[in-house]
Amino acid sequence: MSICIVDTSIFCNLLSVPNRCQQRDAVLVQLREKLKAKETLLLPMTTILETGNHIGQNGDGNERRRAAKQFAEQVKLALDGGSPFIPTRFLTRESLAKWLDDFPNWTLRSDSRGKGSGLGDLSIVKDFEQQCELSRGHRVYIWSLDEHLASYDRAPTV
Repeated sequence: MSICIVDTSIFCNLLSVPNRCQQRDAVLVQLREKLKAKETLLLPMTTILETGNHIGQNGDGNERRRAAKQFAEQVKLALDGGSPFIPTRFLTRESLAKWLDDFPNWTLRSDSRGKGSGLGDLSIVKDFEQQCELSRGHRVYIWSLDEHLASYDRAPTV
């Protein structure tokens, strides 16, 4: 069984966030495959927060409200265990302090287009690293449309 960490780019497509869902059909096909394979789908707090920000910043008022209602329903279902998505741990003071220590060097990274990487991406990678430690016998990967984050894919270890 694989552990899949869901990035904001994927969650926005699943929820049809205005101006952030250009690959929705392909993402829905991939979701069906992951559900059929019984993968564990982790929903990082960063993904929740960033998706909420994208909803509030895109589309007209009616589109934002529709997306916000669907978003709130889906996240509440995940929090209550009624969704295929499992929220990751909430941020602690200690986690944030460690991330901030790592952040200056993290910002030196860029993808093939020269796009840098922010604190949100760093926190998703930290979730990836934690899952790698906790789930050695399982594949752990980040499901993302961002090439940098999608490169995080670790095979099962013993």
